[in-house]
Amino acid sequence: MSAQEAGGANEGRTSVRAAIVQTNWTGDRESMVAAHIDHAREAAAQGAQIIGFQEVFNAPYFCQVQDSRYYEFAESIPGPTIDTFCTLARELAMVMVVPIYEREQDGVLYNTAAVIDADGALLGKYRKHHIPQVKGFWEKFYFKPGNLGWPVFDTAVGKVGVYICYDRHFPEGWRALGLAGAQIVFNPSATSRGLSSYLWKLEQPAAAVANEYFVAAINRVGIESEYGDDDFYGTSYFVDPEGKFVGDVASDQDPELVVRDLDLSLIRTVRDRWAFYRDRRPDAYGILTEP
Repeated sequence: MSAQEAGGANEGRTSVRAAIVQTNWTGDRESMVAAHIDHAREAAAQGAQIIGFQEVFNAPYFCQVQDSRYYEFAESIPGPTIDTFCTLARELAMVMVVPIYEREQDGVLYNTAAVIDADGALLGKYRKHHIPQVKGFWEKFYFKPGNLGWPVFDTAVGKVGVYICYDRHFPEGWRALGLAGAQIVFNPSATSRGLSSYLWKLEQPAAAVANEYFVAAINRVGIESEYGDDDFYGTSYFVDPEGKFVGDVASDQDPELVVRDLDLSLIRTVRDRWAFYRDRRPDAYGILTEP
């Protein structure tokens, strides 16, 4: 589907009730999974049709240190966690964006988000492309760069894309998702105070405006002292194609389930007003792909 057609996709649906979850590390994978099952059930009780979790949601953000012990958090897709949420998605009739640490095979590990449709079908996955290697974010020790392109998933609620954390600093993937027809892009993150907090409420709204779709920005909360002293500041939110927050931004301290109604008809309104896709000049952009 072309970007120009995206505003007409899913024409029978003008509104989607969407949810995102920000939370703290509970101490083990089992309790994190259980907590997110509870959040999904609560979101469903509030009428949510799609939900997204934070980056590597069922693990701590172990990338604050470099230690091969933490490779053990990786698992396959499909695998135990994703199978659990496929079953839950089918039960709740809810689309789910589920980011985990993926083990393709021993020694081949990715930062990945699985996308599950409302009937429980695993539609596919996105692997994080841009992998940082700076103090507190030693991700190249844990993850290979993504190699699955910029998929957009045709879900029960519309066209859904994923961009993960550090990816958000790079405009190219945002645009690729828009060109592929994305209506809602989820950006699950593990972002701490200090290094990039001043960008948190700038980049995703700017991306939503430039690419004319909704963005769900998700960040964890708390200090995971066993793995480092980073203070994750939450403030998760939805932003619309005009760059406006949809409802309030979440707490910067506490776990929170955020449920908002997204008016998908706004995508067409904005694209008719600002013809960014029409006025692109890909013939002039060759230099952007040079190393």
